[in-house]
Amino acid sequence: MRSSRRIVALIVVGVLGLLTAGCSGEDEPPVGSLEVALQAHQEGRLDEAVDLYKAVIAEEPENKFAWYNLGLIHQTRGQKNLAEAEYRRSLEIDPAFVPALFNLAILRTDRDDLEEAIELYRSALELQPEYAAAHLNLGFALIESGDAEAGQEELDRAVELDPSLASRLPEGSVVDPEPPSSEDGASTSPS
Repeated sequence: MRSSRRIVALIVVGVLGLLTAGCSGEDEPPVGSLEVALQAHQEGRLDEAVDLYKAVIAEEPENKFAWYNLGLIHQTRGQKNLAEAEYRRSLEIDPAFVPALFNLAILRTDRDDLEEAIELYRSALELQPEYAAAHLNLGFALIESGDAEAGQEELDRAVELDPSLASRLPEGSVVDPEPPSSEDGASTSPS
């Protein structure tokens, strides 16, 4: 059974991914009430943020960021049906929106739809191959679905990309991201 601690921690990763995606390049959100909504959201004024995101959507029905953030608020409040609908709406607008793919996969895993969750994590990784948290979650989903070998490969990749993720692995799955080699001065024979 998945632990709530692990799922909540990974939702935070999705938020950070959104803020990074929203602040660079061609995917920049439009100036205006979206920024005000994001500020309210970051400050924990969630009811106000919901109202502001809805106002953005009323003016810009295709604003993937507003839909995604509504989903995020609903997910953190345990309103999974609403969160899923809003992530899916965000993905209708932009099927390559990685934060929505990632958080929808978390919801699908939580609902024991491992097949769709695995597809969603793989889609996210096609777009961002270095996304360590997606590798981690994909690994857990694959193991839970019965593919332990592929799952362990994903866990290994996650820890290789972000060694701090090793602390989230179950006992017995600890991966050493940098095994000692004879070239770094480590002795391979007894003295």
